[in-house]
Amino acid sequence: MQSRGGVSLKPGDGIIHSWLNRMLLPDSVGTGGDSHTRFPIGISFPAGSGLVAFGASIGVLPLDMPESVLVRFTGKMQPGITLRDLVNAIPYMAIEKGLLTVEKSNKKNIFSGRVLEIEGLGDLKVEQAFELADASAERSSNGCTVQLNKEPIEEYLQSNITLLSSMIDSGYEDKKTIAKRIQDMQKWLDKPKLLKADNDCEYAEIIEINLDEIKEPILACPNDPDDVKLLSDVAKTAIDEVFIGSCMTNIGHFRAAAQLLKDKTELNTVLWVVPPTRMDEKQLRAEGIYETFEKLTEHTEVPGCSLCMGNQKRVKEGATVVSTSTRNFPNRLGDNANVFLASAEVSAISAKLGYIPSTEEYLSLMRDIEPMSGEIYQYLNFDQIADYQEAAANVPLETILEN
Repeated sequence: MQSRGGVSLKPGDGIIHSWLNRMLLPDSVGTGGDSHTRFPIGISFPAGSGLVAFGASIGVLPLDMPESVLVRFTGKMQPGITLRDLVNAIPYMAIEKGLLTVEKSNKKNIFSGRVLEIEGLGDLKVEQAFELADASAERSSNGCTVQLNKEPIEEYLQSNITLLSSMIDSGYEDKKTIAKRIQDMQKWLDKPKLLKADNDCEYAEIIEINLDEIKEPILACPNDPDDVKLLSDVAKTAIDEVFIGSCMTNIGHFRAAAQLLKDKTELNTVLWVVPPTRMDEKQLRAEGIYETFEKLTEHTEVPGCSLCMGNQKRVKEGATVVSTSTRNFPNRLGDNANVFLASAEVSAISAKLGYIPSTEEYLSLMRDIEPMSGEIYQYLNFDQIADYQEAAANVPLETILEN
């Protein structure tokens, strides 16, 4: 396994592996010390700090390559369904097929220790693919790869070239390492090529998921990310607190949440809003999105993991919570808290109503924002944002590479 060069990042830059993913080339193979070090345009194998240091120092990581489980999506996304629902559809379908059990005694988990390969969602933006890749940690997978088409990856790299150039202009180190990665990205863009699975691949299991059949959200129930149920099975559950944040969110989720909450002047629930990076926060403030949140809550926290890990803030003891976080293990978000995992859209509506909505309530509110979906679900393309364009234009890449 080949190691990739790193950069020195400034403290407080949000979720660090979000930055590191911006350094990736297509089909990269890597490792990291965080369980959510998951590469949406390659594959990574999280490891202990000792093995990560080993890989960084000599460029090789000893690994017995595991088998793969293929999850193949077919059909078309239905109205109101989100990527988070597809994340939860994976364990839902595995349970239906008898490949996963919720009970801890004699537990079955087809994903444990294997690579999760995902096909059939090739047109996703890379930012969307993060949700699927990050959530593979909750499946206990060793790694995850999402088969994306060339176009969204080209778009992502173009954006990253501008971002990395602006980082050099802002004083990030090592400038030459960043410049070299920019050069490598441009070389790939000049001759784009993606790896694909062989037609005769053998898998430990193949799970087919028909998108035409997913017509309501799917949530993970307290307090196990494998314990997934349909929205209609948990509707009307009273909610005390709602958390919208973590590496499972992107800027589009916050726009959607704000749109769903904009007609409220106060909430009966406690709302936590934590963008994953300062870049997201800056753009959301520029768009006026933060004004909606600041009218409703005092808990607009510093970008980063925050409540997701329960290491900076905690929900009240015994609270019932809807969260967009990665995990809902016992006591993670708060002592004796009961935590549902759901999309930002379900979370925002739960904050608004004070309970988990019925399927009818959810779909009705989602229909209201459907006409704006093109504006809401846009992602941070830095090559189209003036501040980053101007900063990138100041960077003499050729001079940096020559020195």
